[in-house]
Amino acid sequence: MSDQKGKKFLELVDEQSNLQWKIISCISALIDSKWESRQLCDEIEQMVSRHADITRNINCIES
Repeated sequence: MSDQKGKKFLELVDEQSNLQWKIISCISALIDSKWESRQLCDEIEQMVSRHADITRNINCIES
């Protein structure tokens, strides 16, 4: 893996890790809201979509 690819890989892994913690935090808040917060559901949906994009990008770099 080139230095540039390695740097991008580490950036994506860091972003993915941070996003995972944000998703957990939002899920916890959603549970506290008795699963009734549409805003939190929307945020989680967007973060999960972004997480999937990051995972695809990581997999492309590894190939």
